Amino acid sequence: MKAKKANNPGVGSVQKDNTRKRNEARTDVVGWEPKTTSGLKVRLGEIKSIDELIAGSIPIKEVEIINSLLPGLEEEIIDVTRVQRTTDSGRRMRFRVVTVVGNKNGFVGVGKAKGKEAGPTIRKAIEKAKLNIKKVKRGCGSWECRCGQVHTVPFKVEGKCGSVRVTLSPAPKGTGIVSGENAKKILALAGISDVWVHTEGYTRTSINFAFAVLDALQNTNRMKIGDKDIENLGVVSGAV
Repeated sequence: MKAKKANNPGVGSVQKDNTRKRNEARTDVVGWEPKTTSGLKVRLGEIKSIDELIAGSIPIKEVEIINSLLPGLEEEIIDVTRVQRTTDSGRRMRFRVVTVVGNKNGFVGVGKAKGKEAGPTIRKAIEKAKLNIKKVKRGCGSWECRCGQVHTVPFKVEGKCGSVRVTLSPAPKGTGIVSGENAKKILALAGISDVWVHTEGYTRTSINFAFAVLDALQNTNRMKIGDKDIENLGVVSGAV
């Protein structure tokens, strides 16, 4: 009995073309075989910037995507804590690490991880921070300055995580980052050099504090701004 031909003659050619693209992608970069569609497009050069992924709300599930589109990210360790859990066999000690990555030019991410050894746990937290990368809007929203340069947040924003509430207010040039060390690391890697930070809640919880600051930075993208305000405040989204 003869097999019937497919109704759509172009399906086979499309499948062969996709297979060829995957094979080309495997040989282009040594050591990275994309496992997602977005990773494949990055390898093939169809996606050339991180802005395309963020604008299309495409999930980033491979660290190599960030390494390709945002090379040279700086890394900082916010907190390394030993935690323990009591089981039937005794106490189990583990490390909890919180890290932040950024390019000091409008992109920043925070990640946390747990593990038995400090070294691998730090690397795991850095990878999670890269997968949690966010784009930040910056400008000169301080009425005392109005220099038009990109050095602070364009307007007052708030962020929260758990019991921690963080408010970022625009500051004039030369003020610096008025906050604690953990927030300074995150804001500096985001490319912000002048800002007033107001906090509420139990800020000693470094995990909630770090993610509250990240949430405040992410909220800079949720406010709609007119073209005239963008020009007056010098608002820039992402890298300059």
